[in-house]
Amino acid sequence: MDLIAINRAQPEWLDIGKRRARTGHFKRPVSAPVPVGPDGLVGDFIADGKHHGGPDQALYLYSQADIDWWSGQLERELMPGFFGENLTLSDWWELPRIGDRLRIGEVLLELTGPRIPCSTLAARAGEPTFAKTFARAARSGAYVRVLEPGILEAGMPCQLEMRGAAEWPGIEETFRYWLGKTRSEAFVRRALASPIALRMRRELDEWLVELEAGTAPLPGI
Repeated sequence: MDLIAINRAQPEWLDIGKRRARTGHFKRPVSAPVPVGPDGLVGDFIADGKHHGGPDQALYLYSQADIDWWSGQLERELMPGFFGENLTLSDWWELPRIGDRLRIGEVLLELTGPRIPCSTLAARAGEPTFAKTFARAARSGAYVRVLEPGILEAGMPCQLEMRGAAEWPGIEETFRYWLGKTRSEAFVRRALASPIALRMRRELDEWLVELEAGTAPLPGI
């Protein structure tokens, strides 16, 4: 497993539905070494601080294997950074889960959750229904927090340094659960026991209160 590309964005305008907004989704590979701190890549633009960025979502990881798969599905060549990822890995290890730790040089990363598709991703893909297509494919990529900062450069080897606890949910499992219509108290408690991203943790806390009170939405409602 190698670091194929490091991708950063400058602010650009994008038509998202009926609105026009600045976005940091257009990330492109950089050739020089890049410092990485607790808030992510130095020099990377993040437009929507409510849903992206911050210490628990400092970097977004995607794989070249997934990009190649999407190139076949969309029948066009996609480049690293197309999905808005900061780091493009050559591929994933088996069953990535929340709490897994990845070492790239002096930088240590911890997986905190999947990326949930949004209208910006659909606009970037040029297909209004792409968020649903992305959801069905369940190739979400993963957010990470930076446990140990340092310098990254394309081509560096990546090593899975530590697995999260076996009872913590997998990235794909969390992705499918998040987009599903049912609520499971067992899953919510497993997720809350893991080092999941704060944004998801807040929502899980609300779901747990509803589940314990017996007021969670019924399937399909």
